[in-house]
Amino acid sequence: MDMTTQGIIAVTYDNGSVFQHFGRTEAFKFYTVENKAVTSSEIISTNGVGHEPLAQWLKDHGADVLLCGNMGPGARKALQQAGLPFYCGVQGSCDEAVQAFLEDRLQYNPDATCPGGHHHHHGDGNPDGGQHHAGHDHRCNHT
Repeated sequence: MDMTTQGIIAVTYDNGSVFQHFGRTEAFKFYTVENKAVTSSEIISTNGVGHEPLAQWLKDHGADVLLCGNMGPGARKALQQAGLPFYCGVQGSCDEAVQAFLEDRLQYNPDATCPGGHHHHHGDGNPDGGQHHAGHDHRCNHT
């Protein structure tokens, strides 16, 4: 299936914007696409599902592709195993990101990740002793 022609695009959602931490997103906005145009959209709560289990949750909700902010290695692996293509490092409005995706002009960063299996615990085995948390705001920098 050519995703820009038809299918369902899921986007991490927070008050209209792409949420920047995949594993902690509380809702996704699902866009139904036909003939390269959005025909409907729906916001669905994850009801507390997080991190790796989100891959199956997205598949169960019919997602064909995922647009999101940052993502850790466990979630990446789970999505790959589920066969769900994803685009990380997406920022800004969810609606604008989907439109950009459909027009093949989406700005994303395939390396947008939280390093070291990020769990918000300082010095718990992260190779840098948790120092990467200083000023860490879950955004990626596009160059």
